[in-house]
Amino acid sequence: MSSPLSDHEKRKQISVRGIAGLGDVVEIKKSFNRHLHFTLVKDRNVATPRDYYFALAHTVRDHLVGRWIRTQQYYYEKDPKRIHYLSLEFYMGRTLQNTMINLGLQNACDEAIYQLGLDIEELEEIEEDAGLGNGGLGRLAACFLDSMASLGLAAYGYGIRYEFGIFNQKISNGWQVEEADDWLRYGNPWEKARPEYMLPVHFYGRVEQTAGGVKWVDTQVVLAMPYDTPVPGFKNNTVNTMRLFKVFADYEAYITCQDRVNELYKNPKEWTRTVIRNIAASGKFSSDRTISEYARDIWGVEPSDVKIPPPNEPPVESHK
Repeated sequence: MSSPLSDHEKRKQISVRGIAGLGDVVEIKKSFNRHLHFTLVKDRNVATPRDYYFALAHTVRDHLVGRWIRTQQYYYEKDPKRIHYLSLEFYMGRTLQNTMINLGLQNACDEAIYQLGLDIEELEEIEEDAGLGNGGLGRLAACFLDSMASLGLAAYGYGIRYEFGIFNQKISNGWQVEEADDWLRYGNPWEKARPEYMLPVHFYGRVEQTAGGVKWVDTQVVLAMPYDTPVPGFKNNTVNTMRLFKVFADYEAYITCQDRVNELYKNPKEWTRTVIRNIAASGKFSSDRTISEYARDIWGVEPSDVKIPPPNEPPVESHK
């Protein structure tokens, strides 16, 4: 009879090894199907092209995350010299196609999506452009991150998670019109929020001499929550991290900022300053009625005793 496993040995079963996909057409179709139903909670009857894009993005991301975790484990074990690149702009652009190419998944994804009756180029066009910059500086920073990952350097990028990208350009009555680029309105499948690493950041204030030493007092404090985005190297299994910070403060200041957006956008310098400081907080939402009261008095519905079969069984037949 074998001896029982220690807690340390049991925890070794919690590993990325063995759960990463093979990257072939069959596996990609299965993963795509799983994410459409279990991540997006949609089926083919109600799914939109954007839902199909997100399902594909999550499928590719699965292959990316395994390499991401392994890269960070390797950096922890080998402790190489690290590069920390700070920039106010990271013009990363679209991620899906770049990631498929860098991971060697382009052909398999193309065939899988074709077999599912979808057009991969159409899905790629749906992705929002992460234009977090005004051009040259941001694009240079993005190229640096890509190059460092492809060279296998232990590098990290740090910047600001702007709520709005560079701009959307439209032609109205023969004139060019620039509008704010709300690139996050549908969410970003590539980033991972890290609320456990939220940090206070101090602005303004004054320096005060005290018996205990010099102190920084009367500051304006905001909270910065990091969002991590993987940056894959070209076919070398290295995936580095870009960490962008979203800024939170009081709700009243956020509302005031949003009310001024349209006017501020006419002034690029004021607009950029406002975006950097764009702050948000969410108040609690509560209901003063129970679900049963809503059902009875508002929705006009009654509880159902119909037992819906599990996914591996035939659906309930309609008696209409």
